[in-house]
Amino acid sequence: MIIKKLIISRTDSIGDVVLTLPLAGLMKKLYPGVRIWFIGRTYTGPVISACEHVDTFINWDEFSGQSSQKRIEYFKALQADAIVHVFPDRELANIAYQCKIPLRIGTSHRFYHWLYCNKLVHVGRKRSPLHEAQLNARLLAPLGINHTPSLAELASLTGLTRPVVLDSSYSQLLDPQRFNVILHPKSKGSAREWGLDNFSELIRLLPHDRYNIFISGSSEDGLALKAQIKSWGSNVTDITGKMALEQFIAFIYNADGLVAASTGPLHIAAALGKVAVGLFAPMRPIHPGRWSPLGMRAGYLVNEKQCRQCRHDKRCACIESITPSDVVLKLEQLQDR
Repeated sequence: MIIKKLIISRTDSIGDVVLTLPLAGLMKKLYPGVRIWFIGRTYTGPVISACEHVDTFINWDEFSGQSSQKRIEYFKALQADAIVHVFPDRELANIAYQCKIPLRIGTSHRFYHWLYCNKLVHVGRKRSPLHEAQLNARLLAPLGINHTPSLAELASLTGLTRPVVLDSSYSQLLDPQRFNVILHPKSKGSAREWGLDNFSELIRLLPHDRYNIFISGSSEDGLALKAQIKSWGSNVTDITGKMALEQFIAFIYNADGLVAASTGPLHIAAALGKVAVGLFAPMRPIHPGRWSPLGMRAGYLVNEKQCRQCRHDKRCACIESITPSDVVLKLEQLQDR
């Protein structure tokens, strides 16, 4: 079956969406004329819209409050040949079933997919040695992707090439004579954090004649970090809460590198081809084998040891034991790629 119209659904967080974008690239490679819709959320829309492989972003949040009939009518009008439920959603699975989309693909690990999908793929994520992007790609087997793509292949197919133009008020903060590096200390609870003491030491170690340092994060992060940022003085520029996501993506694109734990900004920077240093805990399932950033100039640091003691603690001694000097070294190494 030739696929002419395809829907990809991933309605969770930014990093997950970035690691799903290569699926669109794989499909464009296999079926060059395919039209691809990508279902996401309001807050991930700027990421999806920046992908060259996605023809149309569908904002799932805009369907909130609509009747089931209206939702079915909308998706039926697309006349899609297939839908891939990368992030399981019972309501979306039911809608695709009601629309009679010919190929409805989902993991066999959700009972409702047995009701609504007609192509089930065994994707056991919890104990798999595969990367998240490779696990996502396994869902394309019914569409003709029968191999496990390498991480290098997936990195080359992310397609995050369409950021918006950066506003001049932000571009003037960048220094063309220095390496513009963004430090993203917080994670909103989505990842184990490296710790502010480590970031303080990193800022001290980075030569200020060579590095132009920015601190990024949400408005809430900015409030939580206010005293710390003040203590860093004129050595850093605070951009927490200053930009909408589409401008932040453009800022990362125009900067040179980023250091963060396993967060959305880390994956965005890697996908944009920037130097991206990820800081990871070794425990499954949040280890870098599953969640490392994908990019030609991306890398990560992790202390390879058993991390059982940290599993039920908000702080993680394993990630905090990564030294700031190791981060500086990794930044230098990745710049040479």
